[in-house]
Amino acid sequence: MSNAPLTNETVHRVSFLDKASLHIPILRILQADGTTYENAVLPVIDKALADKIFDTCVFTRVLDERMLGAQRQGRISFYMTCTGEEASIIGSTAALDKDDVILAQYREHASLRYRGFTTEQFMNQMFSNEKDLGKGRQMPIHYGSRELNYQTISSPLATQIPQATGVAYGMKLQGKRNVAICYFGEGAASEGDFHAGLNMAAVLKSPTIFFCRNNGYAISTPTEEQYAGNGIASRGVGYGMHTIRVDGNDMLAVLAATQQARAHALEHNAPVLIEAMTYRLGAHSSSDDPSGYRSKEEEAKWQQHDPVKRFKLWMVNKDWLTEADEAKLFERYREEVLAAVKVAEKLPIPKLDEIIEDVLDKPTPALRKQLKELKEHISKYPKAYPKSAGRL
Repeated sequence: MSNAPLTNETVHRVSFLDKASLHIPILRILQADGTTYENAVLPVIDKALADKIFDTCVFTRVLDERMLGAQRQGRISFYMTCTGEEASIIGSTAALDKDDVILAQYREHASLRYRGFTTEQFMNQMFSNEKDLGKGRQMPIHYGSRELNYQTISSPLATQIPQATGVAYGMKLQGKRNVAICYFGEGAASEGDFHAGLNMAAVLKSPTIFFCRNNGYAISTPTEEQYAGNGIASRGVGYGMHTIRVDGNDMLAVLAATQQARAHALEHNAPVLIEAMTYRLGAHSSSDDPSGYRSKEEEAKWQQHDPVKRFKLWMVNKDWLTEADEAKLFERYREEVLAAVKVAEKLPIPKLDEIIEDVLDKPTPALRKQLKELKEHISKYPKAYPKSAGRL
């Protein structure tokens, strides 16, 4: 098969293309008042699915509110919210099969909740206690769950993108009817791993959904300083893959786009790029102060596009939800999260011996020597290491 450019047109004078040459529409289904646009084609959704999506939205809002507060109180060291991006994250996750593999960036804890991660599991990870699945080796919000097919978060940006290509390609070779979905921000799309991952997926026909949360800022860097092209979607077209741009604050648009992206990826063993145009309503992280790079007026404008409120209004319009239902759900999760915090923060950290496990079949003599020296040091200065001193 020829790898020549797909064009039948020949010209005889110089004619350049620019970013305006490619028209990329944005998919919208839900309006701000919860009604759908005329002639909009809705995704496959029933009341049970809508209830699960909204339940996840409420839990995530409560978790973000409570745990950011816990960080400010010094109870945990770090936190990141996904406030304002719930439709992008939950809407896409709801379109997947439970055996599809999720490779997240760091703001997708709502995906994990949608799949069944318990409140206690969230707390155990953030407090790095003995029940943490990661054995206390990751900073807060760096979750992972083999049971839920959610690969462990890695802090370095964009490393998950080529990995997702390989995960999906491996499942294809095994004959599995599943995809990998890879989340990242528009800032991560400036990393070399983005280009390597997408090109590899397109060439090898890896059934990967690349999901870009274009939330306006790469920490403090606005999109106009991040790229000069037509967003991230244009790059998918450049790499020869099916691409769509959606309103990332429209739950139904994200759900519809991801349902069809998954169907295409499986039918054609090919990757798809989704660019969700959204906005990070909170700070980048608990270490960030957004007042230094954006105005209160800008934030207030985007508050009017709150994805949870828009989806709630749609459910209310369908008589699937009442204000009382919502209030009870918020109250229930506020109590549940607070109770789980009080339990998790009192549990001891993992035993020190576990620090050299899980990499090698048998720890090397050098590792054992280092562990012995570490224990001797902690035993000598127990007041400097109050948590570790009790786990020798």
